[in-house]
Amino acid sequence: MSHDSSSLIKSIDIIQQVGGHQEISHLCFDSRQAKSGSLFFAIPGTQVDGHQFLPQVFAQGCSACVVEKLPEEMPAGILFLQVGDSNEAMALVASAFYGNPSTQLNLVGITGTNGKTTSVTLLFELFKALGHRCGLISTVQNKIEDRVIPATHTTPDALNLNALLAEMLASGCTHVFMEVSSHAVVQKRIFGLTFKGAIFSNITRDHLDFHETFDAYIKAKKGFFDALPKSAFALTNVDDKRGTVMLQNTKAQKASYGILEAADYKAKIKANVLSGLQLELDGSEIHAQLIGQFNAYNLLAIYATAILLGEDKEEVLIALSGLKTATGRFEQMHGPNHKMAIVDYAHTPDALENVLKTIQAIRQKHQHIITVVGCGGNRDAGKRPIMAALAAQYSDHVVLTSDNPRFEDPELILDQMQAGILAADADKVIRISDRKRAIEQAIQELANTGDIVLVAGKGHETYQDIQGVKHDFDDKQVISEAFAKV
Repeated sequence: MSHDSSSLIKSIDIIQQVGGHQEISHLCFDSRQAKSGSLFFAIPGTQVDGHQFLPQVFAQGCSACVVEKLPEEMPAGILFLQVGDSNEAMALVASAFYGNPSTQLNLVGITGTNGKTTSVTLLFELFKALGHRCGLISTVQNKIEDRVIPATHTTPDALNLNALLAEMLASGCTHVFMEVSSHAVVQKRIFGLTFKGAIFSNITRDHLDFHETFDAYIKAKKGFFDALPKSAFALTNVDDKRGTVMLQNTKAQKASYGILEAADYKAKIKANVLSGLQLELDGSEIHAQLIGQFNAYNLLAIYATAILLGEDKEEVLIALSGLKTATGRFEQMHGPNHKMAIVDYAHTPDALENVLKTIQAIRQKHQHIITVVGCGGNRDAGKRPIMAALAAQYSDHVVLTSDNPRFEDPELILDQMQAGILAADADKVIRISDRKRAIEQAIQELANTGDIVLVAGKGHETYQDIQGVKHDFDDKQVISEAFAKV
């Protein structure tokens, strides 16, 4: 039996009507989860091809599967649904299986290189403050109201995503705010979802290990906007030179925000100090507890989103002033001798530069900046020397260290980072591959009274990925212990 993906919404009914087959009660693409009553999706992956596990899923009692290519041997009593794209098919079937939850929610997605987690978290908190029941899907965590559900990916796979949306709907949520990664667009994780709106924050070099070229990365982000319906809004940052590109082919209602360029929603930074931002936002002045120009953009984006979703301007402005930063995003910690540590997820050149520029702008003349930074293994190696060079450019001292080395040698990663250090900056840079020792050295030895230590790259993460094993490691905990020994 062969079906194209557009007809697969009806495939569950078809399977249920086939004599001798059990009713489908479970969807899966992990062969280990296949059982009697499962519909298994054979997904051609980057590492392994799901088609090679068909004999295993049949042995486990699964008698229905979606495939892109039919196996040479087709056992009797097994139903095969052949499609052109298993990922698309899985997304469509998942949506139908869970009752098309996205059509009944105000679902808003944000994409971009930096600012996604902060923006969706702020939107979640803003709309809760405005009296709505909300869901959150982010890199840090997923939430249904105040109930936390651990996150494993920035954007979950189509099966888990639709299941989560259905649970949010059943719990009374009316609004859901989610990060949309470029991987999610390419791998069709969001395919078939009905979005109420989409936000573009910015785009800089990232994930080239997956997309291979910057143009492919941009195209992936743009694909999210291209697929929006007329009933949605498409909100873009016009200060980013690729901002208007995102809107070129969208059918959605177009809107823009910016600080520098003409836009539908404008902001002006009146003051940027350690206690927060003073902003003129869409003609009104507010004080926000967040710091830095990048957070001014985040606040402007969520303000615009709230207005586009029909919220009252005055109520939105009042609620904005009470919002706090997301975990691991420019999160301040204070120690003895007025030493300060800032934990930030900055793991791209642009994010690191933004954070360091912000610290430069708010520090006092006597305060030195010490930056602890690494780069992840098995990811885009081209950004390693760039990030090291930026750290040295904006800091008084730099400690190059390990991030999540994964399956790479940490010392080789540091070699590649160190290659970006200019001769003039060599004396301010040291390397300590042991991340705990690197943080301790920065706080206890390099930082003097009143200095600021930036610990970049891992933010909210509570593990360190080494040779496929996630070891317990929390930058904030290490910082606290280091402060206790000062």
